[in-house]
Amino acid sequence: MAFLQAQFLVSSAGPAGMPPPGPPELAFAGRSNVGKSSAINALTGRKRLAFTSKTPGRTQTINFFDLGGSARLVDLPGYGYAKVPQALREQWRTLVGSYVSSRSTLAGVVLVMDARHPLTPLDVQLIEFLGDVRLLALLSKADKLTRAQQAKTLAAVNASLQAEVRLFSSLTRQGVDECRDLLERWLDAPAPRQVA
Repeated sequence: MAFLQAQFLVSSAGPAGMPPPGPPELAFAGRSNVGKSSAINALTGRKRLAFTSKTPGRTQTINFFDLGGSARLVDLPGYGYAKVPQALREQWRTLVGSYVSSRSTLAGVVLVMDARHPLTPLDVQLIEFLGDVRLLALLSKADKLTRAQQAKTLAAVNASLQAEVRLFSSLTRQGVDECRDLLERWLDAPAPRQVA
């Protein structure tokens, strides 16, 4: 259970500050305040590994977490928060773009989307940008939906994506063990990547 050995490794504000490629990495992406940090904390069984905030746009760096030397989790800055200056949004886009396009050790991306508002235009843009990277669409805050709404949302997102799709709640722990098992399988058998 590599996830339960998670430790903070380093924060990077640019490509030069990233640790050299090593073990396989899983990157977490999503809109600002969608629950990325909460998902990381739930999957690693920690309360304060990734810092959560009520203020959207708080994560402005790429944060790397080591999983006992065998793998890494990567928390990417959130996107799509209107109150952030345009220059800062461009800086984030460049930072995330350079990571995703150049990281040969990227084993997959976990796209965290609010189950009440999945597949926003920015989510779709990111999915298209990722190309052939393995993708897990995590429908977070699933506890805010009724069972019927969960089933309907899951079916709709499944129909729209060539990806793994799971309902998830860091509050009720719905989907936590299932997602962790899937991601550990990805880390055990990372798909080789051709990068620029």
